[in-house]
Amino acid sequence: MASAPRTVPAVDVVIVNWNAGHHLGDCLRSVVRADRSELRVAKIVVVDNASTDGSASRLATADIPLEVVRNARNRGFAVACNQGAARGDSELVLFLNPDTELYPDSLAVVGRVLRTPPRDRIGIFGGLMVDDHGNPQISCSRFPSLRVCFGKMTGLDRVAPALFPSHHLRPRELTGSRPVDQVIGAFFLVRRPVFDELHGFDERYFLYLEDVDFAWRARRAGWLSYYVEQARVHHTGQVSSSQLGAWRHYLLLRSRTTYAFRHWPGPRAWALTALTLTVEPAGRLAAAMVRGRWTELGPTLAVYRTFLRWFRQGGGRRSDGRLVRHESFVYGVNIHK
Repeated sequence: MASAPRTVPAVDVVIVNWNAGHHLGDCLRSVVRADRSELRVAKIVVVDNASTDGSASRLATADIPLEVVRNARNRGFAVACNQGAARGDSELVLFLNPDTELYPDSLAVVGRVLRTPPRDRIGIFGGLMVDDHGNPQISCSRFPSLRVCFGKMTGLDRVAPALFPSHHLRPRELTGSRPVDQVIGAFFLVRRPVFDELHGFDERYFLYLEDVDFAWRARRAGWLSYYVEQARVHHTGQVSSSQLGAWRHYLLLRSRTTYAFRHWPGPRAWALTALTLTVEPAGRLAAAMVRGRWTELGPTLAVYRTFLRWFRQGGGRRSDGRLVRHESFVYGVNIHK
């Protein structure tokens, strides 16, 4: 008796773009070239957050259906990811940064892992990020804690990592595929039932930590995140966010505070806020002066003043997500929601 043909799982690929230049086209071509025998790409959705560099124009993907969603303004990463996921119905959703490129076997490797134990309670899969030379980059992170954040603020995560572990797992800490707290959002493969169960990414995060928040909520619901060492992904990194200059740190502060007030006990969240407004800016200003980077002083002070104004108006603590709407900054970048 002939065995039934094996069903290959299908995935929708969602790419959020904001002025990624040629990287977006390179990313799409890498998906087309990838071995899809173990993981079928049903659709690619590019959500463009009001790019001005023409990167979302004249896109094509050969034999894979492509849809481009154009937002009239930059709606943020979490919102755009949810938009893209809603355009498909495959059993898996792969959130892929526009500055990534898949290796030929990236999808096939993950597809095979999907069929092997202990797959049943794994809701999120990630791969090994590598640079231009194939060297390992940041691929996984720990869930943030007050100790982790304090270590990062003060540099103690480098001086005394045993007492103050870093937020990101260093490449030498990853030896083989295994469950982790969180895989980074550059290659973030999610089972659609898990994505639907958690109602997608929390749209209170404009940029940064939306993937951490999702992984934490998944863990609370009984779903693991799993790092697949053999699934290599080239990641350039910060192609879009670097265009924000100093204001990307403001967005990180905003997301970090939102995360703390959502997932930590109140006293710890308030302690983080106090450290954010005292220890951290003092350290950053002192470091800039020691290095002779005098031009960084003004933008750094402006970032923390704006953060304080946002926080005083309820930022991070309100539950409706409709926070301050006045952050329109330098470089012509509109970063409010």
